[in-house]
Amino acid sequence: MRWAAFLWEGASGRRRPGVSNLLLVVAAASSGGLVAYADSGADTAVEKPQLPQRKKVIVLGTGWGGTTFLRNLDTRLYDVQVISPRNYFAFTPLLPSVTSGTVEPRSIVEPIRRILEKKGGEIKFWEAECFKIDPQNKKIHCRSNLGTNLDGNGEFLVDYDYLVVAVGARTNTFNTPGVVENCHFLKEVEDAQKIRRSVMDCFERASLPFLDDEERKKNLHFVVVGGGPTGVEFAASLHDFVTEDLSKLYPSIQHLVKISLIEAADHILTMFDKRITNFAEDKFGRDGIDVKTGYKVVKVSKDAITMQNPATGDISVPYGMAVWSTGIGTRPFIVEFMKQIGQGNRRVLATDEWLRVRECDGVYAIGDCATINQRRVMEDISEIFRVADKDKSGTLTVKEIQDVLDDIYVRYPQVQLYLKSKQMNGVADLVRSAKGDAEKESVELNIEEFKKALSLVDSQVKFLPATAQVASQQGQYLARCFNKMKDAEEHPEGPIRIRGEGRHRFLPFRYRHLGQFAPLGGEQTAAQLPGDWISIGHSTQWLWYSVYATKQISWRTRMLVVSDWTRRFIFGRDSSCI
Repeated sequence: MRWAAFLWEGASGRRRPGVSNLLLVVAAASSGGLVAYADSGADTAVEKPQLPQRKKVIVLGTGWGGTTFLRNLDTRLYDVQVISPRNYFAFTPLLPSVTSGTVEPRSIVEPIRRILEKKGGEIKFWEAECFKIDPQNKKIHCRSNLGTNLDGNGEFLVDYDYLVVAVGARTNTFNTPGVVENCHFLKEVEDAQKIRRSVMDCFERASLPFLDDEERKKNLHFVVVGGGPTGVEFAASLHDFVTEDLSKLYPSIQHLVKISLIEAADHILTMFDKRITNFAEDKFGRDGIDVKTGYKVVKVSKDAITMQNPATGDISVPYGMAVWSTGIGTRPFIVEFMKQIGQGNRRVLATDEWLRVRECDGVYAIGDCATINQRRVMEDISEIFRVADKDKSGTLTVKEIQDVLDDIYVRYPQVQLYLKSKQMNGVADLVRSAKGDAEKESVELNIEEFKKALSLVDSQVKFLPATAQVASQQGQYLARCFNKMKDAEEHPEGPIRIRGEGRHRFLPFRYRHLGQFAPLGGEQTAAQLPGDWISIGHSTQWLWYSVYATKQISWRTRMLVVSDWTRRFIFGRDSSCI
């Protein structure tokens, strides 16, 4: 062992006046060493440069909106923390395939920690559920079921600078008696697994030797409530499972199986083109799926479903298993949050076009838990007139309107939609509708004529559907805004502020519809794509395979899903009750 002593003389290597000696003793051994020092002068301390404090971003939820936001966010800019009651992302469009065993549940999920690992940085994740938001103090109250704190309730507080609410929604039961107790939902992976086990239990129960045919029919009557995309796809998937696989395993009872689809509206798939709706209803009729439109379910008991129809009155139908798929509802803690911020009379959280929760600082909401409250033109008509009237003449020329028209299009997209719907070529046609003649740019409009020209524009305001496609695009947009937040302060890219000065920091969110699919069973799918392009048949089914395989979140899930489809083609679907 060797010992050495050194005289520290400052960072420059020279002894400075007034600086006391500092003794540094180094103890070194053949395998390592110990370094210690003592400083008798406080003025020799070397201060480390202070790094700028990063803003804390809390993300609630690991669904389509939250996960897409995390994947696109530059996590080096923020202190990111994720809170969700489930530690994975699920590819929900394939949940109906999980119910029939076409796809295995683990094939459509990706652990959230694996996604965060790929991002790098110190991103924290807590498997817990938020049960209260405190916007005034910028804190959220969370509860974990995995462990308990000193109080034994597993609750903890988390503060935030920015809060991204992406918790999705729950199934809307419309307060129908007996639904929660007796029906299955199809929102989560666990729901799909329960449905699959329930289907097999119904067949096994109907196979017991001591049951009569009436009991067997009851057990093999599968009811789907809701004629939207999820309900229709599940009914089609169940029909394929029964006819292609279970009919071979249960030949003595397969003729007793009945699938009913109940819809309160006059048609199923009302959000699709009428050609798809008609094809789906005709195909289900040929397949033997009983489609009951115009029926409203009013009660669900353990053994029967009661529904109403204006022509027939109340009808009670026995069933073996029921799946409820009738729309979405708001989660309880979001309802309480809405009451706090003055949105208690709304169905879901209201945000502006930049996805900021109204009347709430630093809170954003994306996905099914929120909707964009598009600003109406007539609410701001006086301010729009003021901004356009640059010469303060009290009237607007066609040229003055054209100068701000691009900003108006961006801020109020309903203006452009209205012009297209009325087949107007531009602002001149719009002015002509109010003035009668606008061929010359010198034609002027006063405020009342300007109001008249735009009075019907707000009829074109569109509300976005609650789909994975919308949530994903919102997550991507919001991440881009967060990544450019600092630059946008100095170089705003948005439209002119109608109420205020300057420009908005960012362009408003605009949804781009990429099309939608409706699998109808029998290797046939309907697709409604942009440009009013409708495709129905076997070729569209292969397009569906391609799109859904491509949209998987990782190569692991992509390979698993494709292998599941291949396995089903070769060996059929698995019928075990696992």
